Amino acid sequence: MVVLDTNVLLFEAFDPSRVSAPARAAIDAGLGAGTLVISDITLWEVAMLSEHGRIHLPDPATFLQDAIQVWRLRVQPIDVPIAILSTRLGLHGDPADRIVAATAVHLGATLVTSDRRLLSASGIRTLW
Repeated sequence: MVVLDTNVLLFEAFDPSRVSAPARAAIDAGLGAGTLVISDITLWEVAMLSEHGRIHLPDPATFLQDAIQVWRLRVQPIDVPIAILSTRLGLHGDPADRIVAATAVHLGATLVTSDRRLLSASGIRTLW
């Protein structure tokens, strides 16, 4: 199982050449097996990035719905274990990063991310 960080979802959609070879292999394997996951906070992050003009999406809802369907993404809700774990991983202050990382840890999955802070964090299996 592979959890995609928000940045990787956006790279895949808009500039796949930015995805590293190891990340590409993991994404392709997850796509083939139907085991790609995003945290539900990724939906919020994409909507916020669009709303604040950091990415250009004419219709964020359509983009997200299409991404979920095309990549057969499982959207993992923030449940009690993930919420608690997100406060105990010793990560920096970004709540979205904490929740995405906690999602991967809770599911026993690899987090595919280009975020250096997450890549260097202990206790999280990451790949880039």
